[in-house]
Amino acid sequence: MDLAALLDRIADDVAPEIGRGSVADYIPALARVDPRQFGMAVAEVDGRVHGVGDWEVPFSIQSMSKVFTLALALSHGDGVWERVGREPSGNPFNSLVQLENEDGIPRNPFINAGALVVTDELAHHGDAAVTLLRFLREESGRVDIGIDDEVAASEAAHADRNRALAYFMASYRNMRHPVPAVLDQYVRHCSIAMNCGDVARAAVFLARHGVRNDGIRLLERSAAKRVNAVMLTCGTYDAAGEFAYRVGLPGKSGVGGGIVAIVPGRCAICVWSPGLDPRGNSVAGVAALDRFTTLTGWSIF
Repeated sequence: MDLAALLDRIADDVAPEIGRGSVADYIPALARVDPRQFGMAVAEVDGRVHGVGDWEVPFSIQSMSKVFTLALALSHGDGVWERVGREPSGNPFNSLVQLENEDGIPRNPFINAGALVVTDELAHHGDAAVTLLRFLREESGRVDIGIDDEVAASEAAHADRNRALAYFMASYRNMRHPVPAVLDQYVRHCSIAMNCGDVARAAVFLARHGVRNDGIRLLERSAAKRVNAVMLTCGTYDAAGEFAYRVGLPGKSGVGGGIVAIVPGRCAICVWSPGLDPRGNSVAGVAALDRFTTLTGWSIF
């Protein structure tokens, strides 16, 4: 299959969707991003990468970082599953409601509360943001990937809800490190800036069932399967059912406008367009992934 030509076709097909939706204005640094941008990249399991549009423009990965922190935490064992669940939440990603009803155990690792627990778990092995940044640089082959300090500062200044989530979980003894330290690491890893090609290259280990680009296994096959499964059921906020219906792939979105998706055994895909729907997912990004699976037939269903 000529993936380069396919991406060109998809970009043409979704052109009416580009610029639709709203940028994440509750993080001031993201509110200034031009929503009329679109990029898409596919990294195949053999290392080939194809891109279209603004695929080499860096953007804030935001919650897409949670896929990688979960994988890195699981590379040290399954202990994180004693502290976080694996079920869809059905509530907004920063909701406090379920935590009280469920004794401080977040519903899944991709809502904010769950990602804070994963960050806390990864912090047993060093600074979670530094660990993730090292991994992303190695997998993408790009040593210049870094944290967007402006986004990090903006996010930290508007982190009252995340601070409340973390302290609430600490009251249930579900935080092991000081809350300010965990919040700092969380904000910094969400503020890493990458382009679509970088993200796809870094995520293709999940398409290889846990094997990194250098051939070293990060996760056992069963653990990679579980990360993909949680991405499918929980990766697009409270629109996971709609995403599974339209796209049919494991995916994780971020309010920076990016979505990373996995075709097991074939490739990793990253699409970016900053305009978000009311549930926080890229309007043009979801449309592009819908077209990708429709045109290729590459779905897990």
